[in-house]
Amino acid sequence: MSGVGDPTLADALRAAVGDRHVLLDADLRAPYEIDWTRRFGAPARAVVRPGSTAEVAAVLRACGAHRVAVVPQGGNTGLVGGGVPRGGEVVVSLTRMRDVGEVGALGQVEVAAGATLTALQARAAAAGLDAGLDFAARDSATIGGIVACDAGGTRALRHGTARARVVGLEAVLADGSIVRRMGGLAKDNAGLNLPALLIGSEGTLAVVTRVVWKLVPRLPARVAALVPLPDAASAVSLFAALIAEAPSLEACELMGDAGMELVLAHLRRERPVPRAPVYVLAELAARRDPTDELAAAFARAGIEDAAIADDTTSRERLWTLREGHTEAISARGVPHKLDVGVPLAALPGFLERLPDVVAGACPGAHTIVFGHLGDGNLHVNVLGPEPADEAADDAVLELVLACGGAISAEHGLGVAKARWLTAARGADEVAAMRRIKAALDAGGMLNPGVILG
Repeated sequence: MSGVGDPTLADALRAAVGDRHVLLDADLRAPYEIDWTRRFGAPARAVVRPGSTAEVAAVLRACGAHRVAVVPQGGNTGLVGGGVPRGGEVVVSLTRMRDVGEVGALGQVEVAAGATLTALQARAAAAGLDAGLDFAARDSATIGGIVACDAGGTRALRHGTARARVVGLEAVLADGSIVRRMGGLAKDNAGLNLPALLIGSEGTLAVVTRVVWKLVPRLPARVAALVPLPDAASAVSLFAALIAEAPSLEACELMGDAGMELVLAHLRRERPVPRAPVYVLAELAARRDPTDELAAAFARAGIEDAAIADDTTSRERLWTLREGHTEAISARGVPHKLDVGVPLAALPGFLERLPDVVAGACPGAHTIVFGHLGDGNLHVNVLGPEPADEAADDAVLELVLACGGAISAEHGLGVAKARWLTAARGADEVAAMRRIKAALDAGGMLNPGVILG
């Protein structure tokens, strides 16, 4: 019982999920105890793997009876410490709950929290539809975690974040009670919209167990382009031209020279376009060839040099340059990863000031930026500071707020940014959040330390 400390809790957890799904041994717990960045994590009291909503409810009732905190966890691809223990909690891993239902006539599908994004995409494709959401961690990231963080990814520009795709939700509250609104109705305003409240709450208000996901049409005609540009202002101008001329624009990504050089070296790839300070990767999708739209946007923006890809293989080769950033950066050390939002008008100034701001806080640090130009969501990566040194993180977030931005755009606050919430939202709004938390989780059992600190 060394991993639990209380034999009666261990017995209650085993009764809830079965002996083989209560992990007490340190070696078995280890993969669940540290996050993807390697910056956050601590020993758990136990790791529990329920296989159904009823088992999740039984686990929460057992932990509540023994006054033990719970950390819900999906694919453990988080970057802000929100899905790993801080020390002594029970980790509730939802990865056994991975069924994906049949696609209905309205293009809706019921998905369990532990199903991966890849599994959802495959089911959608088999029905001639599309999930409407994508990012590089698709093979590991789970739907429950995606919904809990309201993740967006590369295609949020056109299809919105997870919030726009969820039309039904089931979750277990701290006391083990189950809330379920899975009808998938376009209009249902009977009472408060609890699903809307739980999406993006990062497991602090309830444990999401199932959702109804609204799929989008599958668009077979696609063209992508990688464009080298002299500066960020030119990237913003290109995006404006794409918005004006290309109604089929689905993704518009931004990369800097430092990141591109790192990825090319990591993947041992040749450069597909001339070297430049900034690169934009755009993809258009439609029922018919959208190349003319791309050409019109390029003409409007004065673009003369770009790598164009209009077949699946060549498009995927361009996208590996964008999606390879995270792996290439982590291969160089433990990064401080800051997912932020910056208004497009302020984006060039933000990127111009960023290196000096980081260097002032942490001399010798190396900054790499990439992200979703279409919605101003930048992923700021800082290599150099020790994992526990937050000086560079604070400097970046201070600059973000000075630019009128958001301290988190899709990965959540987790524990990494919880102390910045009042600066970002104001004391009155945070006080309202605390009252909601107290109403749904009076004992503070669910994901303590996340969002509200």
